[in-house]
Amino acid sequence: MGKASFACLLESGDPDSPAIVCPGERSISYGTLADEVDSLASGLRALGVLPGDRVAFVLPNGPEAVEVLLAVGSLGAAAAPLNPALTQSELSFYLAEISPQHVLLPSGLNAEARAAAPAGAQVIDVETGLDSGPDLCSRGKVVKPEVRAHEASPDDVALLLHTSGTTSLPKQVPLLHRNLTASASHIADHYDLGGEDVSYCAMPLFHVHGLVASAFATLISGGTVVVPRRVGPRQFWEDLLVHGATWFSAAPTLLHMLLKGRPADLRARRPGLRFVRTCSSPLRIELHAEAEAALDVPVLQAYGMTEASHQISSNPLPPGDRLAGSVGVPTGTEVRVVDDRGRDVAAGASGEVVIRGPGVMPGYSSSAANADSFVDGWFRTGDIGRMSADHLLLEGRIKELIIRGGENVSPYEVENVLLGHPAIVDALCFGLPDEKYGEEVAVAVCLRADLDERDLIGYCREHLAPFKVPKIVRIVQTIPRTATGKPQRKALAASVAAELRT
Repeated sequence: MGKASFACLLESGDPDSPAIVCPGERSISYGTLADEVDSLASGLRALGVLPGDRVAFVLPNGPEAVEVLLAVGSLGAAAAPLNPALTQSELSFYLAEISPQHVLLPSGLNAEARAAAPAGAQVIDVETGLDSGPDLCSRGKVVKPEVRAHEASPDDVALLLHTSGTTSLPKQVPLLHRNLTASASHIADHYDLGGEDVSYCAMPLFHVHGLVASAFATLISGGTVVVPRRVGPRQFWEDLLVHGATWFSAAPTLLHMLLKGRPADLRARRPGLRFVRTCSSPLRIELHAEAEAALDVPVLQAYGMTEASHQISSNPLPPGDRLAGSVGVPTGTEVRVVDDRGRDVAAGASGEVVIRGPGVMPGYSSSAANADSFVDGWFRTGDIGRMSADHLLLEGRIKELIIRGGENVSPYEVENVLLGHPAIVDALCFGLPDEKYGEEVAVAVCLRADLDERDLIGYCREHLAPFKVPKIVRIVQTIPRTATGKPQRKALAASVAAELRT
């Protein structure tokens, strides 16, 4: 296999060193991992998985998800991991989009996924939780490995993922071996990862954040990745101590939950972390400060997206400058900020963020989605940002920007103001249609104390220009978010708009 294929993830560590640890179950060395991946790939080949095939799988979090993905990729086939928590109708949508030749499911489990499997797709059972690694079963019989007939090349599609669908229907993203290994290498280089590092994989493995940042970047640097079955506050902090984690990466929502749920008896025992990384949604300045104070390590906000094989930029480790509120400096990806005609904006001015580099996908699976997504070889992220010195600051999504009477309102700015109020636990800002202004500013908030809408609007008037002050306030129990913590503005806006029409 070429060095830009998944083979390098299995060859980077010492054969006797731990590659993957599943707390309470087993530790898998690099040598054993290579053997188990090879055995899985041979079994898949025996079941008819061919180069170019699409292999969807709906597996619980754990080492098997990593091993299956590496095995599928090593055959030159494309792996499409899906969230086990999806409903049957959601799984049917994604599986119809993927149109897989094969669907891998945990043996005896996930009836909804079995019902959603497309007609004509081969369903393969995966036995998980075994000391010897996962087994493949077909019609109740364990498949015997055979010699593989193909190995992957750097230009083969390794992963089929979907965008989060926060502003439109999810789009299918094919990522090549060379995209993923480049991104993993850049992450490892930026954080100076090595064989002594232990990553705790707090994010799910059906998403690019957990896969590339926590798992692949660790494996490509010869370190150890701890892959739990589930993540809960007590077990999380205990696992960090027991397994000697040196870093972890989490969406801000999860980081907030873990800090709030940190058991009192474990707070005095500081884990041996050297940094914490956040990505997938904006990190509030207050949460940033709280996390650094609680853990006494640098908390580094990063910027990533599926189309870039995850990381685009990140704040650096000390002694590099960490700019609060920024997503840091480019990490192996070229970044520009441009106007609506694709021209570079003046220094410090806002515009659309465009990128190019070895981690950026060649294009969406649908050619129709590519027409507006690439300009002269640069991928349009759809994010609004500006550069401050060499740091990138994000101001929101173009489709989420609220244009009220010709004035641009960043939902991030309104949320940050609201989250500065001691009674507000969470907040989401979004635009609603308005006859007079085109759009009006609306917010939904979760409270920890009694507060009425007039109090909230009065507070905003003290901190925001008049055109940014919310007109509509909804007090809710929870803010709708995706599985990776991204707020679902479109869904909430549609719900409130429908409520106002009735």
